[in-house]
Amino acid sequence: MKAELRSNPNSISLSNSTLFNSHQNPLSGALKSCLGNLDGACIEKLLLHCANALENSDINSAQQVMWVLNNVVSSSGDPNQRLASWFLRALISRASRVCPTPMNFNGGRSAFQRRLMSVTELAGYVDLIPWHRFGFCASNSAIFKAIQGCPKVHILDFSITHCMQWPTLIDALAKRPEGPPSLRISVPSWRPLVPPFLNVLTEEVGIRLTNFANFRNVPFEFNVIEVSPSIEESSLNFNYEFLLTQENLVQNDEALVINCQNWLRYMPDIASSKDSFLEIVKTLNPRILTIVDEDSDLGSASLASRITTCFNFLWIPFDALETFLPKDSFQRMEYEADIGHKIENIIGFEGRQRIERLESGAKFTQRMRNLGFFSVPFGENSINEVKFLLDEHASGWGMKTEEDMIVLTWKGHNSVYATAWFPYKFDD
Repeated sequence: MKAELRSNPNSISLSNSTLFNSHQNPLSGALKSCLGNLDGACIEKLLLHCANALENSDINSAQQVMWVLNNVVSSSGDPNQRLASWFLRALISRASRVCPTPMNFNGGRSAFQRRLMSVTELAGYVDLIPWHRFGFCASNSAIFKAIQGCPKVHILDFSITHCMQWPTLIDALAKRPEGPPSLRISVPSWRPLVPPFLNVLTEEVGIRLTNFANFRNVPFEFNVIEVSPSIEESSLNFNYEFLLTQENLVQNDEALVINCQNWLRYMPDIASSKDSFLEIVKTLNPRILTIVDEDSDLGSASLASRITTCFNFLWIPFDALETFLPKDSFQRMEYEADIGHKIENIIGFEGRQRIERLESGAKFTQRMRNLGFFSVPFGENSINEVKFLLDEHASGWGMKTEEDMIVLTWKGHNSVYATAWFPYKFDD
């Protein structure tokens, strides 16, 4: 959402306006207009001034802007304040590595800490807004259509949400007119160290899925593919080629499905690693490849560019949560803290420590076409299923179709895209 649309009708007064009155203060000219009405646009301007100061090693100016932000952001305030509090934390984290001098800012911190969730809590977390469910629904519908008539199906799942996608598909397969297929789901033993975090092992998740599949009379097998990327468990050293070429990974009598949910953004931005991964996937000749991710470009080398893009994208979940949860809601704070984890990595780190390298849906679909993949269109049934899902959520959520993808929107602004691909020409 554009900054002017995030304006706050309740103006915020700065505690020390004399900061802007000094003729020697570099902030006085550009930011004086923010006094008394610190809306989203002015907060963004402050964040950019702080970023520029840090990149120029101007610690004095950076501290001054942080002081102003520290007095107006709040982890329990309106959406602008809550979002900005996480940006301030990220800038403080970055500044602590630029300047060893302690900075006495609380950064909008609260006592809230991320934690391990139970499976039941994770289900509630996923259901809170359709950020994840949209991708689950779109992908499952495309997969269901692609494997019609197949007696054996193998899904290779790359996802950060601990297999929460699959009970719905298992239930749909149980009702298939020709009967359910024999279903095998494989997941890598490694996942990016990002929230949400679960308090049970992946093997326990597999047992729960097996029990559910047995209850629905769907023949089922769950595998964890043991792949240790490195001692540091870093995506930079994750050997996708080793994973995808293991013996017996793909069996001749199975229809292979490869599913990537919010995963490719964690692949390293070196040596065209995404292209290498996708080219290996293509050699496996999957029945379908489904890919879902957030529709924004957050991989720029420019800190200022990442701040602008990130601030004008991640207002979406903060604004959506504001519509139905009170300010002190634990669920809301938990969800926002996980977004804060993302902000801290995107803004606070560089090089190998910055693992979030998101690209927009438009860029990704062009990447897929360049690699020779063919888009699988989402049919009317898929569109209707997504629309039915969105009816369960706030009226601000919507869906639109763009070339090669469908997109989840909030108040008309893109948030998450879903795509499906074949490695060969698709002929319905």
